[in-house]
Amino acid sequence: MFNVLVLAYYFPPLGLSGVQRTLKFVKYLPVNGWKPTVVTCEPGAYYAFDETLLDDLKEKDVEIHRVKGKEINSRMRKKGVVEMPPEFIRKTLKFISSIFYVTDNKKSWSVQAYQYCRKMMSEYKYDLIFISGPPFSMFEYAALLKTEFDVPLIIDYRDLWLGNHFAIYPTPLHKSLNRKKEYEVLKSADKIIVTNRKIKERLMEYYQFLKFPDVTILPHGYDPEDFNNNPQNITLEKGYFHLTYSGIFYEHITPKYFLEAFRMIADEKPEAAKKMKLHFAGILRKENRKLITRLGLSEYVVEHGYLNHTDAVGILKSSSALWFMVGEGKNSDTISSGKMFEYIGSGKPILACLADGALKSTLQEYNAAVIVPPADVLAIKNAILSLYADFQKSSLSEGSTEFRDKFRRDYLTDILAKEFNAALRV
Repeated sequence: MFNVLVLAYYFPPLGLSGVQRTLKFVKYLPVNGWKPTVVTCEPGAYYAFDETLLDDLKEKDVEIHRVKGKEINSRMRKKGVVEMPPEFIRKTLKFISSIFYVTDNKKSWSVQAYQYCRKMMSEYKYDLIFISGPPFSMFEYAALLKTEFDVPLIIDYRDLWLGNHFAIYPTPLHKSLNRKKEYEVLKSADKIIVTNRKIKERLMEYYQFLKFPDVTILPHGYDPEDFNNNPQNITLEKGYFHLTYSGIFYEHITPKYFLEAFRMIADEKPEAAKKMKLHFAGILRKENRKLITRLGLSEYVVEHGYLNHTDAVGILKSSSALWFMVGEGKNSDTISSGKMFEYIGSGKPILACLADGALKSTLQEYNAAVIVPPADVLAIKNAILSLYADFQKSSLSEGSTEFRDKFRRDYLTDILAKEFNAALRV
């Protein structure tokens, strides 16, 4: 059994989508000959928590070490769950933060985690370091650990670093410094993992020393055990067409056009609209609720709030169809939404409001997806009605099993373990 030091700020009991990828890798690494030791944050203030996620690691050969930082989340830890701010406030706070923190505002945690890892690595032998980002500030320190202890380093990009769709560069200097830091990390890494081809293309465009084999694409996925062993605690009323969105909205991801499309259905085909329910499983901001009220759609909407992962999967399984969107914006073609792969795992029909990009390219092979432009209200309306017509005829499509199997978490972790072995040349 080899030992891998896993560095991940986002890890259970923190909730939301950023924790799933690393959690599932850690869950399945032991059966592939690797014992993970996770260094993560001590839970502070955050938008959502899910203690049940840690059940995945019960009776697994996994260690978890929690490090307290001095970043805003840690300083507000007594608050526990905090309300997600309106989008314009989030962007304002992000701009202010970006002035003072070149990489991201998790820098103070990264410093503390680096010191903690140095002590661990001086006392115990680790065969490899694996780190997933964002946040990317810890990437710099992972590169230092690699150099100090002569241990292979594999870095995992869930999103872009330079040019990230959330990134704000207050000055050209800020952008230049990020490029310099990323360059140094990439030079240090033994292997680079990315979630999709678009990220790989951007990295190879930005940093031309990279060769094609240096970067491996390992997409997000779904855990078949989450679906096969799900108790389905949430049951939906029979006789209705249940269309579900799971997750949060921000920046280029908005319910605006979808809700406007449904308003058209309610006006033009009121009898059909009465047989439909729009489910939101996740955190709705105040501006989202105001939009629902302004459009007069409250009678059609079911808000479930933030659910633990078991119940979130249960509602996917109980739904008639699922929908999500990613709008057009800076590098939005590189976004690799974790929720889409959970949708794929469900086998349910998917209404995807997408521009060209990584997600659209993937979903075109699913065989049960209706893909429309993200802001085309008429196309969204017609797609909803088409799915409803199939529902009435009991002829809703199911996603290709062969295609879905490519995104199983156990299969993807097997590939990751092979990359670990290759880094050790074993």
